[in-house]
Amino acid sequence: MNRKVFWLGLTLALSASSAFAEKSSEFFKSYQEYNDAGKAFLDKIEPRTGAIDLAEGVHLDLKGKFYFLDKKDAASVLTEAWGNPPDAGADSVGMIFPTSHDPIAENNWGIELRWEKIGYVDDSDAASIDYAELLRSMQEDTLSSNDQRVKDGFQPVTLIGWASPPVYDAVNKRLHWAKELQFGTDAVHTLNYDVRFLGREGVFVMSYIATVEQLPEIRQSLDEVLG
Repeated sequence: MNRKVFWLGLTLALSASSAFAEKSSEFFKSYQEYNDAGKAFLDKIEPRTGAIDLAEGVHLDLKGKFYFLDKKDAASVLTEAWGNPPDAGADSVGMIFPTSHDPIAENNWGIELRWEKIGYVDDSDAASIDYAELLRSMQEDTLSSNDQRVKDGFQPVTLIGWASPPVYDAVNKRLHWAKELQFGTDAVHTLNYDVRFLGREGVFVMSYIATVEQLPEIRQSLDEVLG
């Protein structure tokens, strides 16, 4: 997933508490820095804080450090603001962002939340994956999708490799991996850092979308995000 913002330079757990929706003009400290187009985009999204209940029994407690955008708002960020194809976010159930950044800020990052309904994944399956072969397969799939991307007016994508090699956390049943992607000839490469929670009916994915240079910041945020 790409994170290319089009407003650059336009001066972009468990809890019993409830989620709170707030007006973007009051929530984002950077709101007044944008032109009319940037403000109009922020006006149509609804950041929510507090406890968020998602499908399949997933609960988020954002504790004031993060905010949540629902599926509709997440799709707007991914496609309109970040320049991904129209079907980006089709499987998303929302996104999380740090409260320090609005979703169209130059140095922001976000976490796409989605379900992959692939059925039960056993611990032994996760532990026995050939990650070198998996990477080759992902690279082939990425390459094969480029013809259609270019026809649709989007840059081709190159999966460079692992930005951080896969690691399986057997205690918490979480699989971590991070991909380094290049869109077109962009000098700044994109980071997709996935935390994959193994479940009975599939995998719940928290996918960080950032730049490769932000990998240390992403790693530091993991404890706060995962709890």
